[in-house]
Amino acid sequence: MKVGVVGGGTMGNGIAHVMAQFGHDTVLVDVGDEALGRARKTIEKNIGRQVAKEKITQADADAAMARLTFTTDYKELAGAELVVEAIFENFEAKKTVYDAVKPHLAKGAILASNTSSISITKLATAADMAENFIGMHFMNPVPMMKLVEVIRGHDTSDATTQRVVELATELGKSPIECNDYPGFVSNRVLMPMINEAVFALHEGVATAEAIDGIMKLGMAHPMGPLTLADFIGLDICLDILNVLHEGFADSKYRPCPLLKKMVAAGHLGRKTGRGFYDYKK
Repeated sequence: MKVGVVGGGTMGNGIAHVMAQFGHDTVLVDVGDEALGRARKTIEKNIGRQVAKEKITQADADAAMARLTFTTDYKELAGAELVVEAIFENFEAKKTVYDAVKPHLAKGAILASNTSSISITKLATAADMAENFIGMHFMNPVPMMKLVEVIRGHDTSDATTQRVVELATELGKSPIECNDYPGFVSNRVLMPMINEAVFALHEGVATAEAIDGIMKLGMAHPMGPLTLADFIGLDICLDILNVLHEGFADSKYRPCPLLKKMVAAGHLGRKTGRGFYDYKK
């Protein structure tokens, strides 16, 4: 099956990696050659790790890379049966992508969004593909994490849902369905926890190290909430919290002022070298 992925960032290159690894001819579209170069380098590095750990053979790795096309031209998506949009969390930007993608889709193709919080129904309406639009929310890092949160919009068809669930299973993932509410399940539960950890730091309850240590040792979390926020990106955390706050009109989702201040200062976590922790060292 020919698959398209729009957006070569952390999530997009991971989705493209997995699609190609499991036998699908995959076209990765991004806005510029520099972004595509970073995506290719990341995929090569991650596939190399799989070879080093003997999870796949070198021949498998070479075949996966051969199935990948990196391009800035949406025309390369011609005939794609599935396109996964994996750009940043902005409704208008996503709508622009859908307008560019739709003319090139195969008949009956599925358009999926990897959005972590924006309404699938709203995106489906923007794409004018109600029955064939669905949320396909992968977890980071995509090659390692098993969950794919499958979100039906108001008019998503049973056939579309079934095809996406089957595909996710073929990719070695565990698809779990949920309905279309702000943040779905994963981020509706996760982001308030991260936000409360930021409030605890903001109010001087404990240091970042202490907050993370308590959650790791006491709750058996693999990483503390502040470390996780840095890994996700503080800007992304803030975007999701804003969607939750607006969608539910409930003050419990109000982003912590410290989080807003850090994003405004450009301290976004690992990707900028500084967040709740300093990664430049």
